[in-house]
Amino acid sequence: MSTVLHTSNLPGLPLLHRGKVRDVYGLPNNRLLMVASDRLSAFDVVLPDPIPGKGEMLCQISNFWFDKTAHLIPNHLTHEDVATVLPAGTDAALYAQRTVITKKLKPVPVEAIARGYLIGSGWKDYQRTGSLCGLVLPAGLRQAERLPEPIFTPSTKAAVGDHDENVSFDAVVGLVGAELAEQVRAATLKIYQFAATYAAERGIIIADTKFEFGLDEHGVLHVMDEMLTPDSSRFWPADSYAIGINPPSYDKQFVRDYLETLDWNKTAPGPKVPADVIAATRGKYAEALWRLAGIRVD
Repeated sequence: MSTVLHTSNLPGLPLLHRGKVRDVYGLPNNRLLMVASDRLSAFDVVLPDPIPGKGEMLCQISNFWFDKTAHLIPNHLTHEDVATVLPAGTDAALYAQRTVITKKLKPVPVEAIARGYLIGSGWKDYQRTGSLCGLVLPAGLRQAERLPEPIFTPSTKAAVGDHDENVSFDAVVGLVGAELAEQVRAATLKIYQFAATYAAERGIIIADTKFEFGLDEHGVLHVMDEMLTPDSSRFWPADSYAIGINPPSYDKQFVRDYLETLDWNKTAPGPKVPADVIAATRGKYAEALWRLAGIRVD
């Protein structure tokens, strides 16, 4: 059975960051303990109701992809046993499937987004300007249409409660320098194209995805945080994909679509989520985990 964890509590370990979903603790020897909670964020707002077992599924999907793409780029995992660093008296079963020990990296302050299809904020920007993150796109594209080739569309990293903003590649160069910006763009598109091909063989379209990168003490770029999960990507079932609509999805777009029906201004506090939407959302995560990684959950 899945565990449920809205907010972690690990006495004796320094809490460095509590994000929208992940809680990060400090460990000796330049390491971190990263806990994937069951919190759900939508429109950059953390919702009050957890999705039972979501953190476990997210962690397992990420770990699958980190392993699958290790030949493309280094990642933050150390592969150490989490139980060896948990404080005495901690329920190890609660953390076993949702927690990893990682290298402590210097974050690159950019949301690295790859888009293969025109949807979400990208579709809205295109409708308004005909371009996306400074890239002029062909005229006449429709909602959810496949782009001629995948594109790198970075955004700023927002604090909890703030909204990310799409920016140009030149803005990324201004933030981190030309060499690192080029590395991040190349890595983003390489991982996306590899994963999209793999997922397509399993009946899933990865419409877009977001990566986090960091540098180690030698300046080597690593992918970190989470990877190709339902929280950081749009997964569409290939058999129901159609151009001109917002396709049904395996990811938290299901919750977003529900929230769009409410009279809510998309600022905190977030609204309660009905039990049937929670159950259906959990089912989407579980199906994605099974289809992509071959892992079944109760």
